Amino acid sequence: MSTSPPTAPGLSCVTTATPRRRRLRLVAGTDGTERAMESVRIAFASTDRATVNQHFGAAEAFAIFEVGAQASQLVEVCEFIDTAQDGNENKLPGKIATLAGCGAVYCLAVGASAVKQLLAAGVQPVRVEEGACIEALIADIQAELASGATGWLAKALKSRAPADSARFDEMEAEGWQE
Repeated sequence: MSTSPPTAPGLSCVTTATPRRRRLRLVAGTDGTERAMESVRIAFASTDRATVNQHFGAAEAFAIFEVGAQASQLVEVCEFIDTAQDGNENKLPGKIATLAGCGAVYCLAVGASAVKQLLAAGVQPVRVEEGACIEALIADIQAELASGATGWLAKALKSRAPADSARFDEMEAEGWQE
């Protein structure tokens, strides 16, 4: 919440702060259906797009990669303007909304409230040591994708897969008995 100067003697205006950000989204390919089933979007709290070097709540930027078993690509960079780590949780919804479609966010640390909100949004927070190399983290994710995803990664892949429209056909063929 921020307070603006009084508009009349004794009156003040209170406004809700909305996070200000810059966003760059890269567009490649025309058919994202196959890619979505075989890959997952992962965000990294990073100012240099090479190492994880930010706390989630005070992250100045996220580098978002599309990661598959055989390849990965930087697909989006989002920078935030108001990033002070001041305990103001009004910034969290904007950051979490930025991660829509991501299976996880790698960061140095994340507060309990942010963890709850991220998990509710379907984003797994992953804590790593400062300076963790994004390329190495992506290689670890790719190795797990190649050998069979488990845990949060399997859940993220499942959420991106299209619904099976024929999933009830077998039950219908058996007939319904009441």
